[in-house]
Amino acid sequence: MAGSPGPATAVGPARRPDRAAAPPPVPGPAGRPWRRRLTGGLTPWLFLAPALLLFSLFKFLPMGRAVAMSLHEVRPYLGDRWVGADNYRQVLTDDAFLAALWHTVLLAVGQTGGSLLLGLLLALVLEGSSRHLWIIRTAVFLPTVTAMAVVAEVWRILYFPAADGTVNTVLGWLGAGPSQFLNGEHSSLWSVMAVGVWRGAPYDMMIFLAGLAGVDRTLYEAAAVDGASTLRRLWHVTLPALRPAFTILFTLAAIRGLRVFTEIFLLTNGGPNGSTEVLMTLIYKLGLERNELGIASAGSMVLLGATAVLTLALRAGRARAGKGLR
Repeated sequence: MAGSPGPATAVGPARRPDRAAAPPPVPGPAGRPWRRRLTGGLTPWLFLAPALLLFSLFKFLPMGRAVAMSLHEVRPYLGDRWVGADNYRQVLTDDAFLAALWHTVLLAVGQTGGSLLLGLLLALVLEGSSRHLWIIRTAVFLPTVTAMAVVAEVWRILYFPAADGTVNTVLGWLGAGPSQFLNGEHSSLWSVMAVGVWRGAPYDMMIFLAGLAGVDRTLYEAAAVDGASTLRRLWHVTLPALRPAFTILFTLAAIRGLRVFTEIFLLTNGGPNGSTEVLMTLIYKLGLERNELGIASAGSMVLLGATAVLTLALRAGRARAGKGLR
């Protein structure tokens, strides 16, 4: 029929389209916090694992073995025998060990003071922004990066004890007599100390140069306006600004001085007559030449303890000084 509506024009209330179903909630980062904490905690250790493995294999395990050996009489192929603190008692009462300890302290103090003083003087002389200063700084810094074996051989030639030796010739120009240097009991330790100062001062110079670069130049100008002389400006402006550099260098130099070995071994090997024997060379001879591994391990533990005490004392002094400045 003409009046009947077709299927496309059905009469009735309009139907609203069905609403789209909401998607299920996606669990956010807080859904599994334990996994996030686990992943975040393991990531740093995964990066550190190779280094920790190498340290454990070549440092921590040998250190633990040395502690055990210091309490035993080490007898290869026969079995170690427990002796307790006898090795430490023998080390601390042995005249050779006490003499080596005194030489070590004297060498550490001399090299530390000499390298700091000479390094500061070099830094003050070579400070500046001139384009050509880098050539002189590089030349001065060469002893630090030169192999110790080469340095020792060069100084052995310079210290030739005859009157026509290089250093003795210079002393002759100054009116001083020839010296035996490394061959004399009274001059050998001082000769080795001079080599250590000559090699360590350029490193200290670079640290001082970095510290001088951070000094506020207006302080120098204000001090000059107030009529302060060069020495007073150095004392009241430069040295206080270099206090952090002094602390770092003193700590490193003191520890390096206690563990000195290479220059002694190459230049004198503890001679003549033990006048340059230090803890490291004595421990080396006890362990690898005399096969007294237990006593050598006890000596190395004593050296480790002295180094730790020195480091903690320096850190405590630095912290106390920092509190005083506040």
